[in-house]
Amino acid sequence: PEPCLDAHGHPSLTPADFNYGADEYDAEGNEEPKALPEGSETMPYIDESPTMSPQLSARGQDSGDGVSPTPTDGLGTGGDRDAGKGLEMRKLVLSGFLASEEIYINQLEALLLPMKPLKATATTSQPVLTLQQIETIFYKIQDIYEIHKEFYDSLCPKVQQWDSNVTMGHLFQKLASQLGVYKAFVDNYKIALETAEKCSQSNYQFQKISEELKVKGPKDSKESHTSVTMEALLYKPIDRVTRSTLVLHDLLKHTPADHPDYPLLQDALRISQNFLSSINEDIDPRRTAVTTPKGETRQLVKDGFLVELSEGSRKLRHVFLFTDVLLCAKLKKTAVGKHQQYDCKWYVPLADLVFPSPEESEHCPQVHVIPDHELEDMKMKISAIKSEVQKEKANKGQSRAIERLKKKMFENEFWLLLNSPAIPFRIHNRNGKSYLFLLSSDYERSEWREAIQRLQKKDLQAFVLSSVELQVLTGSCFKLRTVHNIPVTSNKDDDESPGLYGFLHVIVHSAKGFKQSANLYCTLEVDSFGYFVSKAKTRVFRDTTEPQWNEEFEIELEGSQSLRILCYEKCYDKTKLNKDNNEIVDKIMGKGQIQLDPQAVQTKNWHMDVIEMNGIKVEFSMKFTSRDMSLKRTPSKKQTGVFGVKISVVTKRERSKVPYIVRQCVEEVEKRGIEEVGIYRISGVATDIQALKAVFDANNKDILVMLSDMDINAIAGTLKLYFRELPEPLLTDRLYPAFMEGIALSDPAAKENCMMHLLRSLPDPNLITFLFLLEHLKRVAEKEPINKMSLHNLATVFGPTLLRPSEGESKAHLTLASDIWSHDVMAQVQVLLYYLQHPPISFSELKRNTLYFSTDV
Repeated sequence: PEPCLDAHGHPSLTPADFNYGADEYDAEGNEEPKALPEGSETMPYIDESPTMSPQLSARGQDSGDGVSPTPTDGLGTGGDRDAGKGLEMRKLVLSGFLASEEIYINQLEALLLPMKPLKATATTSQPVLTLQQIETIFYKIQDIYEIHKEFYDSLCPKVQQWDSNVTMGHLFQKLASQLGVYKAFVDNYKIALETAEKCSQSNYQFQKISEELKVKGPKDSKESHTSVTMEALLYKPIDRVTRSTLVLHDLLKHTPADHPDYPLLQDALRISQNFLSSINEDIDPRRTAVTTPKGETRQLVKDGFLVELSEGSRKLRHVFLFTDVLLCAKLKKTAVGKHQQYDCKWYVPLADLVFPSPEESEHCPQVHVIPDHELEDMKMKISAIKSEVQKEKANKGQSRAIERLKKKMFENEFWLLLNSPAIPFRIHNRNGKSYLFLLSSDYERSEWREAIQRLQKKDLQAFVLSSVELQVLTGSCFKLRTVHNIPVTSNKDDDESPGLYGFLHVIVHSAKGFKQSANLYCTLEVDSFGYFVSKAKTRVFRDTTEPQWNEEFEIELEGSQSLRILCYEKCYDKTKLNKDNNEIVDKIMGKGQIQLDPQAVQTKNWHMDVIEMNGIKVEFSMKFTSRDMSLKRTPSKKQTGVFGVKISVVTKRERSKVPYIVRQCVEEVEKRGIEEVGIYRISGVATDIQALKAVFDANNKDILVMLSDMDINAIAGTLKLYFRELPEPLLTDRLYPAFMEGIALSDPAAKENCMMHLLRSLPDPNLITFLFLLEHLKRVAEKEPINKMSLHNLATVFGPTLLRPSEGESKAHLTLASDIWSHDVMAQVQVLLYYLQHPPISFSELKRNTLYFSTDV
């Protein structure tokens, strides 16, 4: 059957679409009194309810504005415009309304249930509540119940024995005429709530009763009853008036103007609307939740997902910044198909909100930082799952398998999102409590801070929200939020841009526009796995208004879409430098971001750009190399230098066992870089690395002078570049497949034998250089508490550099660069890690002993 359409041409298929507040409760929602009574968040603020009464009476068949409330308008399909369709719609509207009416009556019944026993105890020597309190809390509920019960009992048979001539306008008219009872209820509502709250605080028995009232489920539902708080139930009548008004609206729309019900329904709608506007001012919590104490509308300024450190564990929160309050919420688990709702964790009025300075936050909880290698491992896992998804799709795999993989990927990405942020963002409430968020991007931290500070410039008042106001405010979050999805890539649609994978080369040239001279530096952030992280940092340019950095960085992109540049003033004030190394105390002078457009970026040439930020202009250039391009090893044409020249040629020429460049770089790093945070991970300045490369290639006698002056990260970068540019990897192309097989063995003794045999099979210069590097990397890792570089981190940095096959050997058909990449890289990292974790290996032992360590494994 064709779906029937309503007068606006929207399909309306089932009574469920007319679910006027048929709010079945999910049990969870009601164990927590803060939970917004479900359904009320869809209630329009009362003044928005339909206000068409003046035009309705004037509207005849020929009103000509296309929303004529006659059934002939837009109903049915094609030319089938018979009035019967309209009447059919009336039945649908009514049966939906009846279902919700039944629930409403059950709710009122549940509210009345404890009243009799409470009244009975009121006259005994140990009353739970006084008669006066009972009268206040349950004021007019009995009357409302009787009115609706009578209405329901009269309407129900009419809908069940439906006949197109049935009339029920008089029932609605009668219901509307009894709205005075609601007026009394509304006037008393606030006092009723306060009384109930006071009583449950002072009386444990009443608290138990009011926390769990049993509401009968609808006749045909499986649930026998749900438990709801008294507070939630007391809100129902307020909600109901609006619902009845909406249903009258819909009924009128589907009632022919010549139907006997038409004038009666019109009258009922007019009464209901006048009533609504008269009580508008009285429904206090509705209004105050959405207005500030000064009566301005409370607007949502910013929202987003942040990780909160709460009682020592990391929790993902959705944070909402309103005109005068910061509200931290979590999304509640709801049954499928239910409206999602937020649960407020805490809120701080902006008038009371302060940012503690680093000195004040010294006694704050220390952030437990997850070791880098665990994060790296997880990224590898995610990349591997991504490749599997791609493969499944390419092979037209089962959607079940793909769904399973996607679920796994989401779990892993969620873990990463939760565990990688480490930059503290502290919020303090003047009246006591402090809260701690962890962010992965200082850019975002400053955006939150600036947004809050902008609002704080206004004259704000402190306030306390009543529980109902808080409920309403939290309820509005769902509708108002601008960020709908947790920022992980598995939430992206297939047709969304997957972002760029590969290497972005960025040169940060210079900046101008500073008012006074300062010590300035920049950092670069890109989005990786869905969230932003800092990837590079220029050196500090001292005491200048026009810093000239001219530094080049190579940034690995993992599904990136944007590049952000932040410009800082370096803080050298010892009192401000915090012991917590993630506390960035430097002042942000400006920040800006640009989209990485795959078309524009993927040219061979540098592309110059300027980012403007609060009057400061930063000049930079960039170019992008996709992953498959960057996998190539290109042998040097000339055999004179050291870069791109076979290691055997170099050692022979130098008459050395280990190339001079390797020895010099290692020595310099051990001399002054072994305690440098992120040594080998943080990229050195590309221009410095190129300068060193040229000096080593020319075998210039100034090498040593230059090394001692050079930034240590550039020296570390030169060493990595040397290995990366070898015409074949240090562990050779020939043995690559064997290394891959060896590392995959599961029996420890077999693995040990195989891995040692492979080392033995390497040419001498390769083996001696490898063992030399191995010992160096182990010494670097001993300083992990200071330099934060574990064996695993070093294996991640060096594994691919030492093992990745050269072009001829690597699979010529690079299907998806990222596929092969992720799987092979994991194995390459594992191979190097195996040797790094192995007891010391000596060249002579290896050569002498054909079966090495094979017995005691």
